[in-house]
Parts: sequence; C-alpha cells; structure tokens
Amino acid sequence: MSSDPKTPTSNSIDTPPTPLRCLTGAAVSGGLGTALYFLTRSIIDTFAHKPVPTGSPFATNIAIAVRTLVMGLSTLVTALFAIATLGLIALAIQLLIQNGRSPQAGED
Repeated sequence: MSSDPKTPTSNSIDTPPTPLRCLTGAAVSGGLGTALYFLTRSIIDTFAHKPVPTGSPFATNIAIAVRTLVMGLSTLVTALFAIATLGLIALAIQLLIQNGRSPQAGED
C-alpha cells in the first residue's frame, strides 16, 4: 500500500452542500425513517399480543430483556433517521436563507 495522494475526482468530499442535495438526502432519510416507524409499530404490536413465557423466572427475565432490547433499538434507529431528516431540512432552509442574503456577483 502506497501513501501517494490521490487526485481529486468528480465525487470529491469537499463538494459544498446545496439545498437540493439536502432535500434529496432528507427525502431518502425520511423514507427510511417512515419505513422503520412502521416496522417498529409492527414489532411492538407483535410483542404485545404474545405472552411472556412463565415457565421459569430465568426464561421470563431473558424474554423481557430481549423484547426491551429489540423495541429500544428499533425505536432508536427510527428516531435517528427522523432527527437526520429534520437536520437536513433545516440545513436546506439555512442555505436558502444564506443564498438570499449574499450579494449577487456583479452587483455593488
């Protein structure tokens, strides 16, 4: 492996964000968040309609722990995508406001 610096490509990381790119990312993130929301609801409904095994206290504790972990993780991922969507929308609004305030090239 050589440590030669690569020449920049058209997909450079330093590309500045634009409102369209922010809103496109928000649409993707929002779509995934919505799908995960419905998945989370389905998981919670499934767990609510299935009884916890009561054969032994150990089995009951394990079942409760697994249910809590699954519901918590799916809710966490859903919230993560929702927050990312809101952040991208807010960034698009901020960029639109900044572009509206900045002087146009050629105007004095």
